[in-house]
Amino acid sequence: MRPLAEKKLVVASHNGGKLREFADLMAPFGIEARSAKDFGLPEPDETGTTFEENAYIKALAAAKATGLPALSDDSGLCIDALGGQPGVYTANWAETPDGGRDFRLAMQRAEVAMQEVGATEPAQRTGRFVAVICLAWPDGEAEYFRGEAEGHLVWPPRGDKGFGYDPVFVPNGHERTFGEMTAEEKHGWKPGQADALSHRARAFQKFARAKLGSA
Repeated sequence: MRPLAEKKLVVASHNGGKLREFADLMAPFGIEARSAKDFGLPEPDETGTTFEENAYIKALAAAKATGLPALSDDSGLCIDALGGQPGVYTANWAETPDGGRDFRLAMQRAEVAMQEVGATEPAQRTGRFVAVICLAWPDGEAEYFRGEAEGHLVWPPRGDKGFGYDPVFVPNGHERTFGEMTAEEKHGWKPGQADALSHRARAFQKFARAKLGSA
């Protein structure tokens, strides 16, 4: 694996929720991180068909534009009853006619789809959040770190924390949704402590162990 010589990174995202979560996860490591938005970079078209491909597109674009290593993630919700949808198109399900995103609308769309296939009981409403972190260098080299959080979906949404589909997702072993958990509870991990809970924290935990020498 290629060493991360300096703790300077670009976080290749314009998503405020993701940026807050990465800031929380990076805080213990003293990483100097700036977002793609800070550099005024445009959002590249995510034309990949896998989480890995889309994460690479974003990280490589930011790395080439800034000359710094760039960290990105592509993540989504995969619902078993819907054959893994929305998957890589998770954010697309939230798109509105005016070009914005409404995740309340996206959660409702997912619920309607599950109702249409008869997924009404918890055992029929299983799924997982997936996050793939890509660390890319300006020369195109990249490494990937994947995290998954298994659980089931509930309705109606519960909680006003987190972002995206958090209010309808209950992780295995818990009774509250991600939307009802604080950031510390949702991530469930700090260096030297127990394994992470959320998909993004699990992916970051693998990154930290590989690149930052974390336990």
